[in-house]
Amino acid sequence: MEHSAAETWRNVFQHWPGSLPKQGVLVTNFGEQVTFVNFLVSGTAVLIERDRPDTVGARKIIIDYGAVAALKLTDASDLARYQVLGFQPPM
Repeated sequence: MEHSAAETWRNVFQHWPGSLPKQGVLVTNFGEQVTFVNFLVSGTAVLIERDRPDTVGARKIIIDYGAVAALKLTDASDLARYQVLGFQPPM
């Protein structure tokens, strides 16, 4: 079964394991990179918390899962730590 990009990102954020820090850089499909230190999820969007305000003073952003292009992970841990998100070594 094929998943849309929005479904993929919803699954990543909604099933984020407690063993991984909720931090990184969210890249939107309109080119913005949002550094975050925490997040909350809903059925249609993710609420991202920044550690400092952006240029207009906003510390939080609500973004539809369909507007997420990529997620950069700033944690320096070994790749094996991310297997809890469903990633596996190639066969």
